[in-house]
Amino acid sequence: MRQAISFEDFLRLDIRVGRITAVEEFPEARKPAYRLRLDFGPLGERRSSAQVTRNYSPDDLLGKLVLAVVNFPPRRIAGFDSEVLVLGVPDERGEVVLVSPDREVPPGGRLY
Repeated sequence: MRQAISFEDFLRLDIRVGRITAVEEFPEARKPAYRLRLDFGPLGERRSSAQVTRNYSPDDLLGKLVLAVVNFPPRRIAGFDSEVLVLGVPDERGEVVLVSPDREVPPGGRLY
């Protein structure tokens, strides 16, 4: 069983809705990935690397709303600064399926 955390610990995570505005192939990454640019409304644009090439084409991703943690420090991946962690869960093959709202919401909205 995982260690329990407090509700205050959960609130320290800043999880926001972002709209994917750009998708590029990322051949330098060790595992197949895309470089993403996301619009978080009032928070501005941020970049992320996402290993989602098995379930999504660039056209599938462009304009998609997704959830991401925006208050982790940037992580350097193959010379690229990934500024947010886009959230996903594994499918039956272990490939990432992105977490997204089931209806249109404004970019930058916070998950509570």
